Amino acid sequence: MKRVSTLYGEIEQSLFDKLANISLLVCDVDGVFSDGRIYMGNAGEELKAFHTLDGYGVKAVEKIGVTVAIVTGRQSAIVENRMSALGIKHIIQGQEQKQHSVAKLQQELGILPEHTASIGDDMPDIGMFSLSAVSFSVISGHPFVQRSADYVTTCRGGFGAVREVCDLLLQAKGKLNVIHGASI
Repeated sequence: MKRVSTLYGEIEQSLFDKLANISLLVCDVDGVFSDGRIYMGNAGEELKAFHTLDGYGVKAVEKIGVTVAIVTGRQSAIVENRMSALGIKHIIQGQEQKQHSVAKLQQELGILPEHTASIGDDMPDIGMFSLSAVSFSVISGHPFVQRSADYVTTCRGGFGAVREVCDLLLQAKGKLNVIHGASI
């Protein structure tokens, strides 16, 4: 089987070829954009940490025409604020049945499953995988999700996993060496 060298190691040519055709990247949040921990203060405030590497990756793939969408089971103003700051227009929160949300989004955008990729870390994300040409699990994800994914990132959730996926998309589309703006 022919392989392609990437920044993150070698992958199969067939997977690399699928990445070149992706126009929609659907992402979970907790455990993917963040490390999965939720910090709760005494006054009820909720805090999460997001990595600027991931932010740059999102901005970069958006600039080359890949739509990035969020489908998450939790509802959070923090997620709305961070993802809006990245320019993500499709932020779907409070959805336990992620497969239905992805199908509806694909229909709304006119994007087929063979042009969709998804990234997750836990069991509710498996439904997104069934509607994706390429499925990603973060290395810090649940073992069953890792086994179900086409690719397991070398970076942990909240520590550049989204950037890794974005870099792979950029490389497959021949745009990895282009500066796409500032980190955010």
